[in-house]
Amino acid sequence: MSHSESEIPTFAVVGKINMGKSSVLATLLEIDDDRVVRVSSTPGATTQCQVLPVEFDGREMIRFIDTPGFSNALEAMRSIQDLHGEGTPDLASVERFVQRELDGGQFEDEARLLQPLVDGAGVLYVIDPSKPLRDAFVAEMEILRWTGRPRMALLNEKADHEDHIEEWRIRLGSYFNLVRTFNAHRARFDERKNLLKALLEIDEGHRRRIEETIELIDEEWDQRREESAEILMDFLSKALRYRESAPLDEKEEELEERKERKRKELAKVYYAKIAQMEEKTYEKLLRLYRHQILSVEVGGEHLDGLDLSSEETWQKWGLSRSQLTLAGGVAGGAAGIAVDLGSGGLTHGLGTLIGALGGAGAAFFKGEDLPDLKVGMITGVGNSKRALVMGPPAGENFPWILLDRWLHHFAEVMSHAHGRREEELLQPKDDSGWVRGFSRDRRVRLQRWFSQSAKGGSSAFDAAVFQEFVNALEEAEDA
Repeated sequence: MSHSESEIPTFAVVGKINMGKSSVLATLLEIDDDRVVRVSSTPGATTQCQVLPVEFDGREMIRFIDTPGFSNALEAMRSIQDLHGEGTPDLASVERFVQRELDGGQFEDEARLLQPLVDGAGVLYVIDPSKPLRDAFVAEMEILRWTGRPRMALLNEKADHEDHIEEWRIRLGSYFNLVRTFNAHRARFDERKNLLKALLEIDEGHRRRIEETIELIDEEWDQRREESAEILMDFLSKALRYRESAPLDEKEEELEERKERKRKELAKVYYAKIAQMEEKTYEKLLRLYRHQILSVEVGGEHLDGLDLSSEETWQKWGLSRSQLTLAGGVAGGAAGIAVDLGSGGLTHGLGTLIGALGGAGAAFFKGEDLPDLKVGMITGVGNSKRALVMGPPAGENFPWILLDRWLHHFAEVMSHAHGRREEELLQPKDDSGWVRGFSRDRRVRLQRWFSQSAKGGSSAFDAAVFQEFVNALEEAEDA
């Protein structure tokens, strides 16, 4: 190992076959690609050592090595003892064993996984505590102890019932510098970061490098959250500004039945376009958080079928009627204040009062208008005299429902560990949404921005609204 390489903290992930080593690495390093880390229920999926660097701006900060599993630890342990002779084997004995067995020997798997340790790597020993502690596991621990390298044991809780976990903790404590629990199928960002922090306790020599890596990971995570907020804010703004139009021929214009048929056709097109916008935001989100096998699918029907006049919908999505009324009233009142200031106070506060009453009334009486769309008529479209124009939905709750659904899917993405390789379609569940838990100030600020966007108001960046979205995403991460 060169001098520059010796500055890079290196840890070999070792253990018996099918203990979840690759799953731990996939979750820890956010690798959702079997071409990079082979995660499989088939024993022995990893047959060669694989170097997995953690890099920032082309600079390698930490190196992990995925290794083949122990296949015959008991016999390998006895072979190392025979090589050493009397007394307790040491690193030199392990090195001689590796040199002898590495290419085509009886214990080639053991030699391959031990090679990084001979070269100086620390040890992350992965155990499934649902398995009983047998002699073969003790043999593995003995061999790893003989290397003298810094060692941490990870209890990878894959099963719901860990009947042997206390027995494992006691035994591991006598062989390893540190014992930690890590669920590769459920670990979130904070748990992954805590595992990296634990490396500081077994590798003091690389403390500054590991601390710098954790700082960079924190910064990158904050950047991703801000990018997510930008994606969300852009989607909501476009959805609220979006209009769909269709020219009317003479018969459609004159015959109410045909005009209604045209309106329904146009409504389907409108909702399908909103759904396409939504799907694109989820695609961006999944790429941002390095998920390749997750997907989110929505169709126009998910909006067209929402009935805000039903009690069920009011209970699950968007703001409650009272919250919507208050947010609309306060936002309307703010608009009235602008009128009062512009009039030099001659209105004596009537602008504020009228604005508040108007906003609250719109929220209360129009809050359940979805799926009805605002329908307008314009002239001079193509060869037609007039055209239907639709969008956005009249219901004040429409943007809140879009936001609620988006936060729900965001939270689902945050809770999906990369070590889980099954394909999954994220869909809204029947539990309540997020926005009802927002503070009053946040609801008012967002309602004002929604109203301005729906009216095609200024598209200038609103830093205060952006920060509200960032804060909401941070709350969803921790849920």
